[in-house]
Amino acid sequence: MLDRRDLEFHLFELLGVSELAARPRFAGQGREVYDAVLDTAAAVADEYYAPNRKANDQQEPEVRDGVVVLQPGVKPAWDATAESGLIAASLDEARGGMQLPHVIASAAIAHLEAANIGTASYPMLTAGAANLIAAFGSEEQKALWLPPLLTGRFSGTMALTEPDAGSALADLRTKATPLDDGSYQIEGTKIWISAGEHELTENIVHLVLARIVGAPEGTKGISLFIVPKKRVAADGSVGVPNHVSLGGLIHKMGWRGTTSTLLNFGERGACIGHLIGAPNQGLAYMFHMMNEARIGVGRAATAMTCSAFLYALEYAQQRKQGRLPGEKDPKRPAVAIIEHADVRRMLLIAKCAAEGSLHLVLYCARLVDEQETGERESDRQRATRLLEVLTPIAKSWPSIYGQEGISSAVQVLGGYGYAREYDVEQLYRDNRLNQIHEGTNGIQALDLLGRKVTQQQGACFAALVEEIHDSTRAATAAVLAPLRVQLEEAVARLSAVTQALMGAMQADPTRGLANASIYLEMVSRVVYAWQWLRQAMVAEQAIAAGTSEGDFYRGKLQAAHFYFGTELPKHAVDADVLSRNDASALEMRTAWF
Repeated sequence: MLDRRDLEFHLFELLGVSELAARPRFAGQGREVYDAVLDTAAAVADEYYAPNRKANDQQEPEVRDGVVVLQPGVKPAWDATAESGLIAASLDEARGGMQLPHVIASAAIAHLEAANIGTASYPMLTAGAANLIAAFGSEEQKALWLPPLLTGRFSGTMALTEPDAGSALADLRTKATPLDDGSYQIEGTKIWISAGEHELTENIVHLVLARIVGAPEGTKGISLFIVPKKRVAADGSVGVPNHVSLGGLIHKMGWRGTTSTLLNFGERGACIGHLIGAPNQGLAYMFHMMNEARIGVGRAATAMTCSAFLYALEYAQQRKQGRLPGEKDPKRPAVAIIEHADVRRMLLIAKCAAEGSLHLVLYCARLVDEQETGERESDRQRATRLLEVLTPIAKSWPSIYGQEGISSAVQVLGGYGYAREYDVEQLYRDNRLNQIHEGTNGIQALDLLGRKVTQQQGACFAALVEEIHDSTRAATAAVLAPLRVQLEEAVARLSAVTQALMGAMQADPTRGLANASIYLEMVSRVVYAWQWLRQAMVAEQAIAAGTSEGDFYRGKLQAAHFYFGTELPKHAVDADVLSRNDASALEMRTAWF
């Protein structure tokens, strides 16, 4: 579940989403439309997703007589989502979409993810596949594949990973052999394919990375193909099986309602695929979907953290246990555990993780809207640069810091937190997968330090630093002065560390990147401090104006002070390790383990 008041705070008070309605793409929209979309998403989540969260976790997909069977509540949820239009939320109206801003579409989908990620993954992946075809497919492909995907007749996946290659896509071996009619015969095996097999829809559209016979080795020889489970005629009718066969289901610790599959392409007959775009450009195209999916993973982690925080908050307000330290009379009634300072500390950890992450992922979605519809070229370029450097953070840190927040929520519930009857235990397991999905957090760290901070001669990192400075310059209120000074000092330290590491990478890339994950932690802590300063600024202005919602805004201010007082200081330890370019891990030898 999501806190609607907090969601509105991020969307309309911080990100100014209503202003997007003035742009041609969103003409005729506005706050009333956006509220209606969020109401619909919340209603679908409450009626179809949340009630079967536990059943979907406990009744995992299984194969019966060669058919994958899901928990019965998944199908009604899929149908309700398709009927609501949420799969097509951000796509063009001319293609059957709702043409909503990405930030509103993202907030709507977050409701589903907060309620039941094991079910929400199916429409989330389908929307990603549709967006990729819309971006890079031919007109014929768009006309054939988008209508059934957007209406929920078909579902979609992305099939990247192979058993031996893992995340090293340069080593993939799935091959595509050209046929006389312009299609390709696909042969190979893919693993960890979420939503790869089920009976929810009439067809499943796999977006498959493969190497055309004779193509260059490495990433330069990878192409992207539409490979349906069943073949589709030119008139859109579904025909015979396309020989995409299930090699087996994989059972994970979380997201248990989502099928995780090993798929064999062409093992039992000719498997036909259709090339998207130009040959050997598949990885560039797939990164369009991967970057969207990476922010989506961060959003899913955020949604789970928000749910865990709200569950823990409700429990702490109702559960009575113990007395405050100064109370010596055992006859005095027990207090609600939220009165205990340590419980408040744990709730603040969860609140900072949840609401800091929510602002980051929605901020990134707002940048996508700016990138696509910004009025000036400079605004669009700025949004692109910020997205480049923030995407690995938005994917990774909500899953890492969010896990700390969910862990704190578990602890608030005490022994009940570890019991399956309570939701936080499942949220802990579900969120742990987000550190792996769409590229491990270690890969995101390498991407951030090895590519993004050096991209365009450092322009992407410079854009982030300038954005943070814009916020600190605007934080003029006296109550914000300590936060402003602390963040300015942290950014200065981060900039110095970054410059030193850029030099180290030039001298020795292996040594320079050895502590990339620690660098990701440092940057993320600073970015979240910036996100919390932005929230504190709006809260301070509302309080100064005499708002009637004083408790809500004072909670924001207090959470910001808590974050700056307990979490941001950890970046100094990261900076020390990075400044020394500690080589302990790099110099460790296999035999020494």
